[in-house]
Order: sequence, then structure tokens, then C-alpha cells
Amino acid sequence: MQDSSVNESGVHRALESVFRTERSILLASLVQRYRDLDLAEEVTSDAIESALKHWPVDGVPSRPGAWLLTTARRKAVDRLRRDQSLAAKVGVLQADTDRSEPSSPNSLDDALPDDRLQLFFTCAHPALAAGDRLALTLRCLAGLGTGEVARALLIPPATAAQRIVRAKNKIRAARIPFRLPGPDELAGRVPMVLEVVYSIFTEGYSATSGESVGRVDLVSEAIGMGRLLHTALPTEPEVAGLLALMLLIDARRDARTDSDGDIVLLADQDRGLWNAEIIAEGTELVVEALSGGRGGPYAVQAAIAALHAESPDTDNTDWPQIVALYDVLMTRTPNAIVAMNRAVALAMRDGPEPGLRELDRLAEEASLRRYHPYPMARADLLQRLDRFDEAAVEYRRALDFARTAPEKRLLRRRLTEVSTCRGQADRTAPT
Repeated sequence: MQDSSVNESGVHRALESVFRTERSILLASLVQRYRDLDLAEEVTSDAIESALKHWPVDGVPSRPGAWLLTTARRKAVDRLRRDQSLAAKVGVLQADTDRSEPSSPNSLDDALPDDRLQLFFTCAHPALAAGDRLALTLRCLAGLGTGEVARALLIPPATAAQRIVRAKNKIRAARIPFRLPGPDELAGRVPMVLEVVYSIFTEGYSATSGESVGRVDLVSEAIGMGRLLHTALPTEPEVAGLLALMLLIDARRDARTDSDGDIVLLADQDRGLWNAEIIAEGTELVVEALSGGRGGPYAVQAAIAALHAESPDTDNTDWPQIVALYDVLMTRTPNAIVAMNRAVALAMRDGPEPGLRELDRLAEEASLRRYHPYPMARADLLQRLDRFDEAAVEYRRALDFARTAPEKRLLRRRLTEVSTCRGQADRTAPT
């Protein structure tokens, strides 16, 4: 049954809801059916265009995702029959029928019924370069634009576009199968899948652009993927670690912005708004992830998040333990962002000067040059040292690199604070 009274605004809201909840499922289902990523993307776009044309007139279907899938399949058949350049692929029509029959048993099929995870593992194929694998999966399964992929990977948009195209070409040329890996392949592929899921979460937690600080749809999708993986792979510590990390961070969501959508920094958040149930679940998963002995990178990061979650306020946070965990993390995944976060924790433990010295050692790191949290961290420590002119310079640098409106508003507020402090210092300085 269709609701013919739905107005245009309602149609667009319905479409947006479908995109949030079902777009990646739709694409993955089409890839699984036709084994052609470009074709799947094209007919997904065609189906969406058809929805935009018909839904305002006919009403939104009671099952919009199923409507889109049926429409996309019809358009795929039409395209395969019509386009001579796809003549060699017409056999897919018969293969489509064959694949509707039960497939050969796979130990993961029952545990991971979601076609998105099959596509995740396909994009994590070792034949693809690491950066290409991640860029492709973020583009196709998370639905990120090229600019969003670039932000998630800290690379220029042109490089992100090249990686996506290169990965697609490699899948086609190497005839990489769209399937779940067998047991002998699984261990080598899980880390890449986890990296993809966490990149989706990161983009959702800190959006590339727009009026909101984050994208709840991407956060929810990443956590959903984490839950599916944990159900299927309950003995993998890093799967538990990643799910714990995402839950513990997302538990702060309601305190992260105020009623105007402005960012509230961790030190100023009302911890009573943190989701205690999610924190409890995440903390249990941290214990699970660390119970096997050596903790992997996600488990260590989750342990850091758990220490924040159990602290009543910033001053009473166990900063020595957090610094120690960052030391461990640097042995697992030594990179500039981990080093930057360690420097901030060090400043909380030992004071702003030691933290600033550590940050200054990272000044030439390429991955931090346009990463606005880095100059913002320096500005905060400079402000705490009453070096207001230098702090203002760093806040302006951060403002140049910030992408979302809430980030820009936060940095402008901090600039105003610095100017006020500088004026007060000038008035009280001896003459």
C-alpha cells in the first residue's frame, strides 16, 4: 500500500532515510547478484533517480528498500541486454538465476548473512593495495563522497579518486571474487575489514563538512558492522576491541554538542548525559579484548576510552595510566596522530610545557599539516601557558583547516577567549 498524500518534503525525508539505512545493503546485494561493481553502482543511481521521479506522484512505497532493489534489478537486465559493450556479461542473467539457488556451505554465511560484509571482505583482498582497498570500501559501502574519503584517509581528493578507480580496475582485471574468505584467508583479511569499519565510524564521528559535527547514520552503520563481525568472530580480540572502542566513544554523543549544535569539549561535557548502558557494554568488551594477553591497537584504544568513561571529571582521570597506554599503542601502531594524542595526555599528566615540547617534535609530520586538531592542541597548551599571541596564530591555522560549521564556531570562540585574555594581561601588566 502506498501513501499518496506524502508531500515532496516527505518524499525527500523518506529517501534520506532509505539512503541512511539501506543504500549500502542495496549496492552490496547488487554486487553479489551481478558480480560487477560498476554496473551495481550505475543501476543503484538509476533506481534512485526513478524513485525521485515516481515517489512524489505515486507515494512512498511501504517497503522503499525493496522497491529500489526491484527497480535496480530491472534496470540491470535492461542495461545488460541493450549495451553492446556489455555483451560478454549477458551470461550474468543466467548466472543470476543459478545464484538464487542455495550456495555451497561456508562457515561464515550463516553468521554473516549481510551482503555488505561479503563486499567488505572482497574489498580487503590482498591483491589490492592497502590504500586502494580502504578508499574503495569507504566510497562504495559507506557511501562517502570522494572528498569525505580523502578526509578519512588524510589524503588529497585527487589521490582518493585515483585510488577508487585503480581498485575497481584491479578487481575487474584480476577477476577478484565477491565472496567471504575461507578459513585459511580469514586471519589476513580481518585487520583490513576492521580498518574500514573504523574509518566509517571516524567519518561519522567527525564529519568532513556540513552543518553538523558528525553523521549519526555512519556511526550507526559502523557499530552495526562491528556487532555483526563480533557475532561471527567472537574469538577475535581485535573485533571485540573495535566494537568496544566505537561504543565507548559513541556513548558520549548526547553530551558532545549543546542545544545549538555547538561542540562541547570533553573537559566541559556533562557526564551525566553519557549513556551508562553503552559504557557498561563497551567496558565488558574491553575486558574481553584484553583477556588474551597482548592487546591489539583497537583494544588498547578502547582501554583508553574506558578510563575516560569511568572518570567523574577531567581532573580525576587516570592520566598516568592513559599515557602508559599510549606508550603501548605507539609500539603497536606508531604514527603521528597517536603521538599527538599521547602529547595531549602527557600535558594533562605533567603540565603544558612537556606536552608542547612533544607536539613541537611533530611539526614536520605530513599527515598533521592540514589536520586541524594538531594546531588546536598546540593553541590550547600555549593558551594555558599565557602565550596568547602564539595561541591566536595556532587557532587561526586550525580555523583554516576546519571543515564543519561547529568546528569553525568552536575555534572562533577560542580565538575570542584568547583575545580577551590577552587584553586582560595587557591591562594588568606593570608599566
